[in-house]
Amino acid sequence: MVLHGLVAKAAPTVVTGAVGVAAYQALRKGVAKVPLRAATVTVTAWGMRFARDAERKAQRGAEQARLTAADVIAEAKERIGEDVTPLVVDSDNNGAH
Repeated sequence: MVLHGLVAKAAPTVVTGAVGVAAYQALRKGVAKVPLRAATVTVTAWGMRFARDAERKAQRGAEQARLTAADVIAEAKERIGEDVTPLVVDSDNNGAH
C-alpha cells in the first residue's frame, strides 16, 4: 500500500518531467535548424533601423525645441522694446555655418 501511494504521488512529477524533456528536445532540434548567423544579422538590422529612426526623431525634436526657444526669446525682446533680428534658417540643412 505504501508503495502504491508513493507511485501515485510521484506519477504527475514524472509525467511533467517527461513532457519537459520532450519539449526541450523539440526546441533544441528546431533551433539547430535555424541558421544562427542569419537570425543574428536580422536582429542586428532591426536594432540599427530602430536606432536610426530614434536618432532622426531626436534631431527633429531638438530642432523644434531650438525654434520654440528662439520664438519665446524674440517675443520677450519685443515686449521689452529691444530690436529683434529675424531668424535665419539654413536651407542646406548640412549643419555648416
